[in-house]
Amino acid sequence: MSAVRTQAERLLAEATGILEAAGVESARHDAESLLSHVTGIPRMSLVTRARPDGIQKDAFLKLIEARASRIPLQHLTGSAAFRYVDLEVGPGVFVPRPETEMLAGWAIDHAKTLTDPVVVELCAGSGAISLSVVHEVPSARVHAVELDEPAYEWAQRNLDGTGVDLRLGDMADAFSDLDGTVDIVVANPPYIPLDAWESVAPEVRDHDPSLALWSGDDGLDAMRVLEQTAWRLLKPGGVVGAEHADAQGESAPEVFVPRWTSVRDNLDLARRPRFVTATKPAN
Repeated sequence: MSAVRTQAERLLAEATGILEAAGVESARHDAESLLSHVTGIPRMSLVTRARPDGIQKDAFLKLIEARASRIPLQHLTGSAAFRYVDLEVGPGVFVPRPETEMLAGWAIDHAKTLTDPVVVELCAGSGAISLSVVHEVPSARVHAVELDEPAYEWAQRNLDGTGVDLRLGDMADAFSDLDGTVDIVVANPPYIPLDAWESVAPEVRDHDPSLALWSGDDGLDAMRVLEQTAWRLLKPGGVVGAEHADAQGESAPEVFVPRWTSVRDNLDLARRPRFVTATKPAN
């Protein structure tokens, strides 16, 4: 057992050092995730159970080299965990973030209070929110739209067989057949200002699709379109929730202030502003 532990620890320590030197913040976590991916041993059992052979070791070190070049971890493993589901991801689709799980949870909690709720996800990307909704609220009728064709293809893979009505198109004119009938609109739209390039992590700016990132000079161009689309789709009393950057805790809600009620900003687990919610007036 000691030899097994020493072998795994030595490999993980070497890989962690490589990733730390490359500026990867979650170096140990990523090293463990990649060794788990290669060996099939769960992360928590690597130290006691992992005994990689030569082929596995070479594959692992190649993945570490790729991660050190700032290729996203999820692109290397081919999957991303989100709430209680796993999604297929890779080049061409935005990798879902843990912060977005809170927005999905808000939509799910609201859907659970309704009978046969109608939910629309705009800017669906990988389909993470839609998949979570149908997984946790089986009675929900879920519709999703994505503009970027490569991302749409990833969403197709993730939503195949779930009953989600997935469409390729622009959220601005999507789902005209649903106007005034929707209970919940939810979205993680692009929200990064065009001048924020240097502040964005290489994993994001170099690998996530540009359509999922940039949104005008103030980062709120997509939010303004989303507000108009949600107003058109929602029935009176319906609700909308949309993610934004932590610096947009005041500016994002202002998009909804003129004609919505119960406009509220919501914090993520790190206590940073993360998503705005609002209600369409009943009258």
